[in-house]
Amino acid sequence: MHSTGCIFVVVEYVFVPARLKFENVNTDAIIKTTGLNRIMQEACGGALRPGLRSFIIPVNTFKKILIMKTDLTKYYKSYYTANTRPELVTVEAAQYLSLTGKGDPSAPDYAARLQALYATAYALKFMYKAKALDFTVAKLEGLWWFDEKQYGDVKIQEAPRKIPRSEWEYRLLIRLPDFVREADVWTAKEAAFQKKGIAGIQEVTFYEMEEGKVVQMLHVGPFDTEPETLLEMKAFMDEHHFQRNGKHHEIYLSDFRKTPPAKLKTILREPVK
Repeated sequence: MHSTGCIFVVVEYVFVPARLKFENVNTDAIIKTTGLNRIMQEACGGALRPGLRSFIIPVNTFKKILIMKTDLTKYYKSYYTANTRPELVTVEAAQYLSLTGKGDPSAPDYAARLQALYATAYALKFMYKAKALDFTVAKLEGLWWFDEKQYGDVKIQEAPRKIPRSEWEYRLLIRLPDFVREADVWTAKEAAFQKKGIAGIQEVTFYEMEEGKVVQMLHVGPFDTEPETLLEMKAFMDEHHFQRNGKHHEIYLSDFRKTPPAKLKTILREPVK
């Protein structure tokens, strides 16, 4: 078989028994987001190198690759980890599926947008699974903000209680592995829309973000007690003379549909300068 744009393409069997040759491989993108390097090391005594475009591996190694699944919470562990005290960290550039909206997160429109985002995420996942690059759909995230011209300079710890829930704007996010291409997001959207018919799928976009320096903290408990955690973060920011430099960011480590409110775990981030 010849290359059709897939990241992995079997182009020929070679005469070495039980081995396969791969060509036109985007190793730069897959090295840090999959366990392929580890598997190659174990099977062949060598690892992939950046810029390498072809290689030969045992068939048994290829079978391991076929069942391997990229879990971003493992490969980007620091991204999905925070302490229960404020800390300053630097967040790397990343790419996401994204969908924007405005209003109360308990309203039907928010739920419909979540459904559209996840439908696209799973369509994309199965596209890449067919290319032997399966991945786990990552944790839900959200950027939150409000019209500061209308409501003024509200302190971060006061905003959740002072700003009406109907006035909050948001960008829902699901992080993607680095090997996912923007063009494939559009293909996945079309497939998801044809299958599910959810109007919001048409609004899902490919989104890139590099937050840089952020103050973060792990919030444990219900969402309505977040101001207590934000107060600690604000004190840390004031102590170190940091100023806000972006939108409030939340990463939902727990499934709030299944987890008791007291046990919810949410990473709160405030970009700073």
